[in-house]
Amino acid sequence: MNDRKKIEEPVAEEFKRFNEDFSESLRSETNRLQSAIDQILNATGKHVRPLLVLLTAKACGKVTEHTINSAVLLELLHTATLIHDDVIDETKQRRGVPSLNAIFDNRISVLVGDYVLSTALVRSIRTGSLEIINIVSNLGRDLSEGEIKQLETAEDSILDEACYMQVIKKKTATLLSACTEIGAISADASPEMVAICRQFGEYLGYCFQIKDDIFDYFKEANIGKPTGNDIREGKVTLPLLHALDAGRREEVDSFLKVINEKDFSTENIDALIEFAKANGGIEYAEMRMKEYHAKAVEVLNQLPESEARASLMLLADYIMERQK
Repeated sequence: MNDRKKIEEPVAEEFKRFNEDFSESLRSETNRLQSAIDQILNATGKHVRPLLVLLTAKACGKVTEHTINSAVLLELLHTATLIHDDVIDETKQRRGVPSLNAIFDNRISVLVGDYVLSTALVRSIRTGSLEIINIVSNLGRDLSEGEIKQLETAEDSILDEACYMQVIKKKTATLLSACTEIGAISADASPEMVAICRQFGEYLGYCFQIKDDIFDYFKEANIGKPTGNDIREGKVTLPLLHALDAGRREEVDSFLKVINEKDFSTENIDALIEFAKANGGIEYAEMRMKEYHAKAVEVLNQLPESEARASLMLLADYIMERQK
């Protein structure tokens, strides 16, 4: 596993500034809102997305004030979507700690999500770039569309890999590609370098989400959510999609009945997980993830050699190798 400190080295000072600025951006005189904000700050993850922004900018030449602002606004936008997603999915834990809607209620959680989103929009103005504001605005639309598309595929039991990849693109790949694209723009990179960085982020996004989906099939994974949670919500991800395509017809028909009838008892979820594993679903998903990782590395090699580029390579490895 790659050491995060080593990955952060080229932007260590800038990353410290981001963390301070991100915390400072979320302040309120309303007691309940500040209590919710404190919970958010205590539960924040590894900040992969802002690190991606900073490293991309450095790989393209320099980290600017616009880069820091962009890193903050993208993490705020991501945080707002997680808060809203937890309400929609009725998630009670995230990264092993109670979610906001588990501590408060849906009303407070939605309003806090709106507050964080509005703070992100205020931050986007500070970048002074209409191009960045345009990317962020379209990103917000894509993320919402991705969530609705995922709900639609779950409700209608659409079992299609192409549809699954469309959801990943909207939900995750567009966010990471926005991080790398905006990072490059904030460093005044050439249009050619911006395009390279955008593509790198998109491939990395596919890799990131497939890895996340694989976690759902392992009880021992310390990921802060129940095993089989995706299936419980009717989300049929890549390992199970492959098994339904590759498995014996009678088994497939039996499990299709479970999925179509949404009979997601604990027993049926365990059976679906074992079915996916027995029919090479995990291996297939890992193969697809490695394909996107290889594409990301190939694209990244088009940037000039630097410590920041080397760290982006390590970050790509980290995303693929992470354990939660």
